[in-house]
Amino acid sequence: MRGGLVVQAGWEDQFVEYFGARAQPLRRLAYALCGDWHTAEDLVQLTFVRLYRRWSGIREESIDAYARQVLVNAFLTHRRARRRESLMADPPERAAGASDPTDGLAVRRLLADLAPRQRAAVVLRYLEDLPVAEVAALLDISEGTVKSQTARGLRSMRGTFDGAALTKE
Repeated sequence: MRGGLVVQAGWEDQFVEYFGARAQPLRRLAYALCGDWHTAEDLVQLTFVRLYRRWSGIREESIDAYARQVLVNAFLTHRRARRRESLMADPPERAAGASDPTDGLAVRRLLADLAPRQRAAVVLRYLEDLPVAEVAALLDISEGTVKSQTARGLRSMRGTFDGAALTKE
């Protein structure tokens, strides 16, 4: 008994063990989605709070999928809330990207410019290496939409990179 509550033996230990094993991978996923370590920490913390609340009802074989679902939903909600952008007469000059598209900083910059769903689709497909069907389930969209969002996101990233590479010369 803890603080007047009867605690079911073992489930909290399972949760603590899961947290220890999956916190870092979820932080990396959150960072890939949002591009900011502080926001990533907030998203992961929110994910684990929601997991804790539902822990006893989650099937063991689907915990990772559920955690990713919660994290992606938290990211998309966060992005919608931050959508208020200010207009400027002259946009600021953008720093030229690195010459190598596989450079982590260049990839993060390119991901940051994508729409939230495109970014989520690209990150889940290529950084998390999830199949189209699982990404569709996570984002609650059709498999065709996953494919088109991913293709548009990649096309946009390639176009931005090519444009940045051309302006550097």
